[in-house]
Amino acid sequence: MTIAAALAEAQQVIGRLEARVLLRHVLQCDEAWLIAHGDDELTLAQSRNYGPLVARRAAGEPVAYLIGHREFYGREFVVTPAVLIPRPDTELLVELALQRLPANGGEVLDLGAGSGCIGVTIAAERPQYRVTLVDASAEALDVARGNAHRYAAANTTLLRSDWYAAVGDKQYDLIVSNPPYIASADAHLQHGDLRFEPRSALVSGDDGLNDLRRIVAGASVHLSPGGWLLCEHGHDQSQACTALLRGAGFGDVFSARDLAGIQRVSGGRLL
Repeated sequence: MTIAAALAEAQQVIGRLEARVLLRHVLQCDEAWLIAHGDDELTLAQSRNYGPLVARRAAGEPVAYLIGHREFYGREFVVTPAVLIPRPDTELLVELALQRLPANGGEVLDLGAGSGCIGVTIAAERPQYRVTLVDASAEALDVARGNAHRYAAANTTLLRSDWYAAVGDKQYDLIVSNPPYIASADAHLQHGDLRFEPRSALVSGDDGLNDLRRIVAGASVHLSPGGWLLCEHGHDQSQACTALLRGAGFGDVFSARDLAGIQRVSGGRLL
């Protein structure tokens, strides 16, 4: 079967874009090569690799898990089923963090680091800062460690911890987190990529706020005076999050909108 014929067959099942992404992964080529070699014949091994990938995607398995990586803030991050798939909306969290990190350097804490896309990006963009990446999952930390090594982020420290439990009394200039924030009964958990992502990284109690409450409540002990706490949250949780921040004594409390115009990140400064 030619490349063109294989793509034509696959895109009837999973769509043109994803068919091409999966075949580029199998052939280890770029889009330009794929276009130029449409009449080339696939080897038997290539066909045997491509067919199952298409079938798995047709069954709903996320493309990022099938090819093993996802682009985030201009970098390719390795991902596995042990971590959430990085999403463009989370880039807002990074942008807001970078705006609040002055040039002189300091300490940053990334809570619930997962793949490390947030903490490693901050470390790469602000090499004068030390970034500690925390996660309760050893498997997730292995992924984050690999991504830190991939981008030579020597200014990172990885720590297995249930939120602040293993952090001790250290203080940071900024704490950033994309924690679980989906309610346990939310119907979205039964659709799309969420069906395949780790539930422990998605669900946080009956209202989705359990982990956000813990993060906000413990932040004042671990922030330097004037330090910032920034958290991603659900589309309908900005009011609840800003109330938590104000109740914990934070000032300059705000919410920011993502690319879709949804209030996606809330934060405040320790007075």
